[in-house]
Amino acid sequence: MSFKPKTLDHDLSPYTGLTRQSWIEAGEYIMEGIFKHIKDFQDPVVIPRTEDEISYPHKNGNPKNRIAEEKAEIFEGLTRTFFIAAPLIHCNPEIEAGGYKLKDYYKNQVLRTCTSGDKCCAGTYEELQESTDWADPYRPFQQTVETCALVICLWISKEEIWNTYTKEEKDVIANFLMSFAKAPTVPQNWRLFNMLDLAFLHMEGYEIDKNIMRDHAQAILSYYVGDGWYRDGYGFDYYSCWAFNVYAPLWNVWYGYDNEPEMAALFENRSNELMKTYDGFFDKDGWTNMWGRSGIYRNAATSAFDGNMFLRHSTADPGLARRISSGSLMQFLGREDTFIDGVPTLGFYKQFMPLVQGYSCAESPFWFGKAFLCLHLPADHPFWTAKENNGCWDTLKNGEVQEYTLNGPGLCYTNHSANGETILRSAKFTRSENDKHTLWNYCKLSYNSKYPWESTPVFDQKEISIKAKAMGIVDESKAPDEDKKVLIQTGDVESQQYVVKELFSERVLNVNAMFWAGEKDGVLYRRAYFDYNENTENCWLYGINAADFPIENGIIRVDKHRTFRRPIQFTLGSYGFPDNGTEIIQKEDGHGNKAIILKGKDSLGNDKQMAMTIYYGWKGIDLIKTHGTNPDSEDSIVIYGITSLDNLYDASEPYIMVSQVITKESAEDFTDEEIFAIDSIKTTDSAGTGSYGDVIIKLKNGKQYIVNYDEMEGRLTL
Repeated sequence: MSFKPKTLDHDLSPYTGLTRQSWIEAGEYIMEGIFKHIKDFQDPVVIPRTEDEISYPHKNGNPKNRIAEEKAEIFEGLTRTFFIAAPLIHCNPEIEAGGYKLKDYYKNQVLRTCTSGDKCCAGTYEELQESTDWADPYRPFQQTVETCALVICLWISKEEIWNTYTKEEKDVIANFLMSFAKAPTVPQNWRLFNMLDLAFLHMEGYEIDKNIMRDHAQAILSYYVGDGWYRDGYGFDYYSCWAFNVYAPLWNVWYGYDNEPEMAALFENRSNELMKTYDGFFDKDGWTNMWGRSGIYRNAATSAFDGNMFLRHSTADPGLARRISSGSLMQFLGREDTFIDGVPTLGFYKQFMPLVQGYSCAESPFWFGKAFLCLHLPADHPFWTAKENNGCWDTLKNGEVQEYTLNGPGLCYTNHSANGETILRSAKFTRSENDKHTLWNYCKLSYNSKYPWESTPVFDQKEISIKAKAMGIVDESKAPDEDKKVLIQTGDVESQQYVVKELFSERVLNVNAMFWAGEKDGVLYRRAYFDYNENTENCWLYGINAADFPIENGIIRVDKHRTFRRPIQFTLGSYGFPDNGTEIIQKEDGHGNKAIILKGKDSLGNDKQMAMTIYYGWKGIDLIKTHGTNPDSEDSIVIYGITSLDNLYDASEPYIMVSQVITKESAEDFTDEEIFAIDSIKTTDSAGTGSYGDVIIKLKNGKQYIVNYDEMEGRLTL
């Protein structure tokens, strides 16, 4: 069953109805689901696994590593569920779940986890290194992550749990924490884990090395790129929000304000910078976009609002922060398929393994419990007493689009009043072409809050389309039959991204790098590379100069290919569309422009519509019905445009490819003006193919955009 709040107040919360009591009820709902699987008071929080191929403990891994992983899973189950339990215990010390008093259960389990020799012990850093024969003296362990969660929860439930330990018991826990606080860590957001461990110990009267603390803090500060965002490892994602902008404000409160005021001032300023635009990251319903790694953490992204409210000079709008937090909470808790037997799936909604990384275990999704840290704010805090408002969504006119462009992290997101969706266009990312999982997370041309990303569509070979033959894309000798290769097959199409296929070799290439070139005159410019690697010169890489701009219901693309071998084939996919009985409509406008429109419903029965239109530079449009590749529905559809470049050197072939994808959350038909939004496309180069100079796009609503890739090369950043 999905969560249904008992307490609602639509005067205080006109958009969601949720109040502080509603959040408490949601926390209780989750805890009851967890404790269905706790059969004995002494049992740790280890829930049944629903898969064992990707998540840890890894059954085929090194046996010595598996010991550390099994201990980490126990610790992760404890600390991440504690994110929810700790504020509930603070609100009601007598709260129970599964017949156990939560205060007593977590007090017992925390001590056991930190006690060497106990079967529930997570192991000190030194013990874990001993168990792996010190194979890597600088190796970090998952346990470091969880120590940070532990100290946050002990702080939140300080009166109810931490203060009730004896001095000897506190010392056991402190020694355990110190073993990780001073140990090696990962040189990115993990340094914050060490910082909070040290800060908690210092706050509780234990001696720490302030020089170590200062070194960690300067490193975290150095990752900052502007607009409240930090580079985390190889790119940008929600870790800027649920890590940097939650842990740093807590560090300020525990340690920074009093001991490192200059550093604390920087962290505070940066959190407030994030608040200036962060609400625009969510859609009209407060929904979180599926983007970046650790998507199983879901609405944890809203915890950045709560983090800001820990600061001495918080600037977050409390009514807007609660509206988004509550909206995102119900995005997931309002669905039955988010849970399997009371616990969250390894997925965004339903179980969806293309989303899951090997560093996650069955208990990892409870990181979304960070969103519940807002319950630490007292009942009279503005976060709970301010009336909900919906930010720019309250002021946008019908059909208007609000756009935010952040050059530091390479993010551009647009709020579309016509359909209530938020579309994110990101860049500054590179990864191995073989790491398809990460490419889905980061390397789409756009991410839509109502259309979570689709993994590689799977063609049914019995129903393969042969329309490409009629389009003249390849010669007749490549047409499919029992003995010959098919024209289009699995891997040739990706949702919201280009795929290149060398027709002379059948080699298929994916985009694995996105460079940022910024916005100019309302057009966003990026460079997409296929099979990018740093050892290959730019000129020997296939690429796309990506240029796009928002319209009422979506995005128009005016992209220019960069090629050096031909013949090749390009495809470009739409978003994945949930297929629960879909009406498929094909249209042409009399000027050679073609569109496919999909009308249907998502798995919850909500009306959905999507249309993809191809204009100049494309030879055809088709669709693929696929299974098991969509986070919402078992069956889904991806529309795709297809074209080819047939001659090695040929200035008469189009250099640009113009397309659009629009969506709607209702059954009301798109108008022809929406489906075919472009009135005219004018190229200004002498050959009329878009090889250089301006490409002028005039829309039927009277707006005009000028796309020009000249000197884009000098603006590329990663």
